[in-house]
Amino acid sequence: MTGTLFVVGTPIGNLGDLSERARATLARVDLILAEDTRRTGRLLQTFDVHAKLISFFEGNEERRVGEIVAALREGHDVALVSDAGMPGVSDPGFRLVRACAEEGIAVRVVPGPSAVLAALVVSGLPTDRFVFEGFLPRRAGERRDRLDALASDPRTIVLFESPARLVAHLKELREWLGDRRIAVARELTKLHEETIRGTISDVLGRLGGGPVRGEVVVVVEGAAPTAGSVEDAVDDARSLVERGMRKREAAAEVARRHGVSANEVYRALVG
Repeated sequence: MTGTLFVVGTPIGNLGDLSERARATLARVDLILAEDTRRTGRLLQTFDVHAKLISFFEGNEERRVGEIVAALREGHDVALVSDAGMPGVSDPGFRLVRACAEEGIAVRVVPGPSAVLAALVVSGLPTDRFVFEGFLPRRAGERRDRLDALASDPRTIVLFESPARLVAHLKELREWLGDRRIAVARELTKLHEETIRGTISDVLGRLGGGPVRGEVVVVVEGAAPTAGSVEDAVDDARSLVERGMRKREAAAEVARRHGVSANEVYRALVG
C-alpha cells in the first residue's frame, strides 16, 4: 500500500497560526520535507514534534522527487512544508505534487496561512479577481515584459519583493503602470505588522527611501477595465512628453488610463 503526501501549511510569522490538524499530521508522518531543516526543526521543537527531516528546496527539488516518490511507493507517509505558508506558492513543491499525481499517489492538503491571501484581504483593494505574480524577474528586460503584460490587466496584482529592492521596485511600478493605488504589507502576523496604503507616490513618500525590514508583499490596483485605442493613447502620451515628461513614463501613464500596451505606446513615441 502506497503512502500519502501531505502538503502542510505552516505559520508565516505567528506560531499560534499552526493548526491542530497540521501539528497532528507532522507528528504522525514518517518523513518531513523542509525547505530549511534548521528553521523547520525549531518549529517542530516548539510543538514537541519529533520526525525525520530531509531538505527539499529549489536547488535539489528536481533531484529529490524520484527518491521521495519511491519512499511513498514503499508505504511511507510524507509531509511537505516550506519555510512559511503554503508549499508550492513561490516555494518548492509543484514538481513533487505533479509527480505524485502522475503516479497515482494520494496527495492531501492541510491548509494553512498564506501571505498572498493575507496581504490581499488587508490591502483594501478589490479581491473578486486577482493575479499572483510572485517575484518579478531580476533581468530588466524580462521584468519590463512582465510589467507590460500586466499594464492592461484589470485584476488586482499581488507581488513579492525583497526589502532591499522595495523602493526601486515601487518606482519602476509607477513608471510602467502609472501612479496606481497600492498596499505594502510588511511582517504579516508578526509583532511589527504594518500595511501602508495609498498611491505609489504616497507610499514612497512614507517609506522615505530608507531601508525596509521584514518580509514584504505588494498589492497593486488593476488597470481600468475599459480599453481605448492605441492612437488616442499615443496622442495623450505625446502631449505629456511636450510638457516635459519622459517618454517611458508618459507611455506607462497613458497605457494605464487607456488599457493598452505601454510598450506599444512607447514604440510609437520613439518610432
